[in-house]
Amino acid sequence: MKHNLLIGCLCLLAACKQEPAAEGLVLPAPQRTVYGGDIPGLDGADYHDRVLGALVGSAIGDAMGASTEMWHRRDIQRTYGYITGLTPAIRYQSPEGTWDHNLQAGATTDDTRWKAFMASYIENHRADLGPAAFAATISEFYRGAASGFRDEAILERTEALDSTLEKVDWIREWARVSQAYLEGPEVYARTRDRFYGGEMSCAGMLYTPVLGLLGSQPEEAYLLAYDHALFDIGYGRDIAALVAAMTQMALHTSDTDSLLNIAVFTDPLRFQDSRLVGRLSLQTALSARDYVKAARRLQPLSTDRELDSVRRIMPAGYPGSPDEWVQQEHIYGRLERDRKAIAFHAGEIWQILVAGLEFGQGDFEKTMRFIVNYGRDNDTVAAVAGMILGAQLGYQKLPAAERELVLRVNREQLGIDLEALAAKISGQDVNPDP
Repeated sequence: MKHNLLIGCLCLLAACKQEPAAEGLVLPAPQRTVYGGDIPGLDGADYHDRVLGALVGSAIGDAMGASTEMWHRRDIQRTYGYITGLTPAIRYQSPEGTWDHNLQAGATTDDTRWKAFMASYIENHRADLGPAAFAATISEFYRGAASGFRDEAILERTEALDSTLEKVDWIREWARVSQAYLEGPEVYARTRDRFYGGEMSCAGMLYTPVLGLLGSQPEEAYLLAYDHALFDIGYGRDIAALVAAMTQMALHTSDTDSLLNIAVFTDPLRFQDSRLVGRLSLQTALSARDYVKAARRLQPLSTDRELDSVRRIMPAGYPGSPDEWVQQEHIYGRLERDRKAIAFHAGEIWQILVAGLEFGQGDFEKTMRFIVNYGRDNDTVAAVAGMILGAQLGYQKLPAAERELVLRVNREQLGIDLEALAAKISGQDVNPDP
């Protein structure tokens, strides 16, 4: 009986499927639009000013965090109070650091070094930008750096060896993955997944924002950056592409919501469709923005006793009120509870970046101070934020003292001419000062 009933039901279903669709209202699926796809282009002088602003803004952020990279915020407060500008880079040399001990204020780290690398790459490969050309460029740089070991000067002076070691140590992890990429997909997958210990480091965020200075649409910048994010795994690659899209968007808008909504509406690879998890970069961005918005709703301090208590713990040099410090500390506390096992985890860098941009609302100095005084990998976060805001403001609207000092110190001490780099990227050689 059950068997006959089942056959009858199946036949009924088959008959229903064979009937023509009923005529009536048809609701089509939503058509995806490209976010920021109708923004106007920039003219030559304005574009060059934005490119130079991005590079110098990034270098300012890098230099502001150089002396306290990886510090806890309490250690920053004990040593510096509240950092409001550039401080001397008092630190040991390292491959990812300043390449020399104790440099003056305005000196930068590998975050700015990567911008110099990208400017050269873009100049030489503008017509064939892509992962293969990028991997080959890194591999070539490694071979050139390693060839320094054959220099006879190393036998005469140990300082020559130190200089060569720094360059090779800085690039060798990257070169290992680049060489594997050129060998083929299997060896590349194995090698990439052990890059810096196999952790989801913020590799792409060091250089992909520069790619956001090219093209004309955020989604175009996203896809270009995603293809170049050869060293990222998981949603770290999505984040590396998003910061490029934000940089591109920053060239065209001064509105913070429009800028941060890149994380909501720019998703050409459909990370949001992932089952059970969704899009982690979006969830992180929304939580970071919510931390700042919740802090703004905190009630003002109501008694003299509360004011005195907060004043005693406010770091020296803090430019705001006790109420503002309570709000900032609230955000810091929420970020600290979410921190990852390593400070240069892509998810952590991204969360601090979004919180800083939301907190600063387009104010360059306020954003940089928030990020740098939080600590952790503050030079990298500030370098990314500085590039985005520098692209938004342009060179001429950056704080004058900081922009001039960073230009001079990088050119004279570190051999990085930020004005020349801007000309390579923009294709124009324009003096930044009228």
